Amino acid sequence: MEKMIAKRQIKLNPIDVPSRFNAVSKVAISDSTIAARKAKVISNMVRADIDYLFVYADKEHGGNFEYLTGFIPRFEEAALVIHVSGEIYLLLGNENLKLSQYARVGNIGVHVPYFSLPNQPMENSKTLAELLADTGIQQAKKVGVAGWKLFTSTQDDNSQLFDIPNFIVDAIKQSVSPATTVINATALFIGSDIAARVTNNANELAHYEYGANLASNCILNALAAVDMGKTEKQLGSYLADEGQPNTVVMIAATGARFEQANLYPSDKTVQLGDKISLTTGFKGGLSSRTGYAVHHADELPLAERDYLDKVAIPYYTTVVAWLENIRIGMLGKEMYSLVEAVFPKSQYHWSLNPGHLVADEEWLCSPIYRGSEEIISSGMLFQIDIIPSVKGYAGVSAEECIALADQPLRHDLATYYPEVWQRIEHRRHYICHVLNIRLSEEVLPMSNSVGYLRPFLLDKHRALQCVDEV
Repeated sequence: MEKMIAKRQIKLNPIDVPSRFNAVSKVAISDSTIAARKAKVISNMVRADIDYLFVYADKEHGGNFEYLTGFIPRFEEAALVIHVSGEIYLLLGNENLKLSQYARVGNIGVHVPYFSLPNQPMENSKTLAELLADTGIQQAKKVGVAGWKLFTSTQDDNSQLFDIPNFIVDAIKQSVSPATTVINATALFIGSDIAARVTNNANELAHYEYGANLASNCILNALAAVDMGKTEKQLGSYLADEGQPNTVVMIAATGARFEQANLYPSDKTVQLGDKISLTTGFKGGLSSRTGYAVHHADELPLAERDYLDKVAIPYYTTVVAWLENIRIGMLGKEMYSLVEAVFPKSQYHWSLNPGHLVADEEWLCSPIYRGSEEIISSGMLFQIDIIPSVKGYAGVSAEECIALADQPLRHDLATYYPEVWQRIEHRRHYICHVLNIRLSEEVLPMSNSVGYLRPFLLDKHRALQCVDEV
């Protein structure tokens, strides 16, 4: 690595709470951005020698579809077909067919009742394979199928794993000639440093900043509300806002998790010493916090009173190292090795990627993994997501969202989205001058609570802070 890892001395100190930005306007994705997205996808089709791309969507797995259409099919399935020529078909069920005319890309709408809800009218006169034929699939030499999941198995042929309903895969294979290759093509969208969705322009970053800002407002409001006797449902009420759809299952949990397999906020009340978990996310970013419902360590059980030194401070040291060392041009394996050096997996038992990309989905993909040769690039939007598990202690989390931007991208943000840029600059000032974390110019905090961690949640005044180098 080019930069030395400087472990910072961390203290629990009285500091100001980060500012919240309320009633922020949402920046829309522009027509020029949609055109650029389509061009990126077609360029990747050409590179992969794919002349027909079938993009599947449902409510949970609609990001690649929405990337071009601007909508998801809600309670139905849908598909987007792109020819390398640029011609687009939208295959839609009974209740989404009307959205063809509103889609962000020009298209030919095809009614596919097979994608509709159970027992709705099926008055079509064509099979699914015949409907696919209407989109020109029979002329394809190589068909790409994009669901949502990038398979990276070392045991299987990933090109032949399809994460879409089997009845659709069967219809595709029935529709093509024996000489036509059908492959998983999710990699056109995610999973490499040239995939279409892994980087964002200024318009996209401004669009996603809305959700990251909103998530951090929610988490700061929920943290302020934590008190003995509060129910999980009361805390959860702070984790939804402005009618926006969550990108994750909201977490407002106190005490033991998953009792009776429950995932959702309940009537359980906060008790002194409880472990608390709070998480919410919207398009563009997630905010998460974990800690104890205590004022100070002396209120913890005796065996857990060293939580700060054993768990919270080592974790926070790692978050600081991540923020201070991430840079455009580094390889994913370099960041992975940095986290392993500062926060050894064998001791802290984290198992997932220490950082991943975010967009309309909370987890898009990640260039950060052992041995990764993927280049961390300008325009990437990251979640700082490191999840330790130390036996006998509560977890710890300060998951937040940052973007990386080179000078031209920063210039575009400042020029075309000055209000977004002013919020980013305000957050940078807080992180650099209150938390004393040394950010490079490339690191743009998209959420208000980046780097802000209060491990003792009944103490509303003290948070972890860098003081100097050891």
